[in-house]
Amino acid sequence: MLDRSVLVLNKGWTPIAITTVKRSFSLVFQDHALIVHPETYEMHNFESWLVEFSARADAATPDRDGWLRTASLLIRIPEVIVLGRYNGVPRRELVFSRRNIYRRDGFACQYCGNRPGLKQLSIDHVIPVSKGGKTCWENCVVACIRCNTRKGNRTPDQAEMPLRSRPGKPTWNDGVGQGEVVPQSWARFVTSDRGA
Repeated sequence: MLDRSVLVLNKGWTPIAITTVKRSFSLVFQDHALIVHPETYEMHNFESWLVEFSARADAATPDRDGWLRTASLLIRIPEVIVLGRYNGVPRRELVFSRRNIYRRDGFACQYCGNRPGLKQLSIDHVIPVSKGGKTCWENCVVACIRCNTRKGNRTPDQAEMPLRSRPGKPTWNDGVGQGEVVPQSWARFVTSDRGA
């Protein structure tokens, strides 16, 4: 629950990053950010959020999945926060990481198209490292363990396993919400058109 994605807006309400629930609560608690109400877009500090969006731990909530349980309280997790002082826009570039490759490829094997679940996925070098392939956006794809094992130390052509899509470097918006359910509260800030 603490690792769920939270959209971060700058002071001008432009999306600049995605963080975790844990980090967002830390920023709000330190008065560096405010939580944005998911329906009305009103801003809340930590205390006003607790007043409006907490309940006793034994209370019934409509969606337990969207609530963080403490010893005595249920606290609704934030979906969007806005920074109080920062108004810049960082470079719109995603960090090259396993998680972002999974997001770019929609958590689906780029050989067979299956989505077997995170534990059955791996990263495959399209051109194997032993054949001069680099570890970069353009040469790494998500592959299920079965397909990765079948392909082995060969290129897709050699293995007769064509790629479903050509790997490339995504933009920041391409990475927002890929492979996960994007909360409706993000729609006002993040465009859903990610191109082809």
